[in-house]
Amino acid sequence: MSYIVPIGPYHPALEEPIHARLYTEGEVIKDAEVFVGYNHRGIEKLATERNAIQTLVLVERVCGICSHSHALTYAMCVEQINGIEVPKRGEYIRVITAELERLHSHFLWLGVACHIIGHDSMFMHIWDERELIMDLLEELSGNRVNYAMVTIGGARRDIDAELRAKLLKACDKLKGPMDRIVEIALNDKTIALRTKGVGVLKKEDALRIGAIGPHARASGVDVDVRRDSPYSSYGDFRFDVPVVGSGDVFARVVVRALECYESIKIIEQALRNLPDTPINLGNKLLKIQKGAAVCRHEAPRGQLTQMVVGDGGFNNHRLSVHVPSYKNTPTIPFMLRGNSVADAGLIIASIDPCFSCLDR
Repeated sequence: MSYIVPIGPYHPALEEPIHARLYTEGEVIKDAEVFVGYNHRGIEKLATERNAIQTLVLVERVCGICSHSHALTYAMCVEQINGIEVPKRGEYIRVITAELERLHSHFLWLGVACHIIGHDSMFMHIWDERELIMDLLEELSGNRVNYAMVTIGGARRDIDAELRAKLLKACDKLKGPMDRIVEIALNDKTIALRTKGVGVLKKEDALRIGAIGPHARASGVDVDVRRDSPYSSYGDFRFDVPVVGSGDVFARVVVRALECYESIKIIEQALRNLPDTPINLGNKLLKIQKGAAVCRHEAPRGQLTQMVVGDGGFNNHRLSVHVPSYKNTPTIPFMLRGNSVADAGLIIASIDPCFSCLDR
């Protein structure tokens, strides 16, 4: 029997509203369509009525998980238009915050994925360790979600010797739990049964559609903006880019788990080699000079791109935000085909979607 099975826009397995229409033969998905646009907030329009400092606050609200990524990318655009050079210490603090945010995002997703497949003990274990990362972000910025660590021309808060020692100790402490989590994720039979061979995205499809971030790297696409086009101070650090070729949900688990180790590696390098410079150029309200800039950042979900256009006034003339989920969402129908209806929620969630980002 043929059926049309709707998933969403409200569904227990979905964190945010998306509508997937599944065309099935019995329990098998033969084809699928995906519809977005349930969460539009008009942030790009609001930005045209705000100055640069106000926009930093605004773009952090594009996404609660990768809020620093949006603020960092916007600041880089304004700095490029105005010819501002950020002090090296400010760049390092930006990178430390970005990698802590990546850890937070990946731990959150790994926990949610375990919850979807019914492995709630693993879900609670991962989120328990995630609290340590949240505590570090709160120690660093004063906030657990929107960190407000970026200002035009640098970072808003410094890292003193005491905090640096505390962050280094916490990073070292996190490695033990991470080893246990990765060992369970790679060897647990429940996780393997629900993820191996499920929701496969072939490398040729990932390249043709334009998938990015961990989602693309799990399909064998070796791409990472931090390495391929270094920005901020990423060129100062040594790190690897995990790539797995199987393209299934299990590969996406592996890639994100391995990326956590690389983030810790970057954070430790940055903390041990913090330059002795100012952290910013002073919190000044400046005009955005006439011109345009496009900047990219490897956010937790993949390449985040922003374009800022200035007309010489205090407010943005135009802000355009191009988020990773915009590139990764079109891969969902390809991953769903041939799979069971029971796996649809997990497959959709495996791209780590942020539809509030997409519907900005």
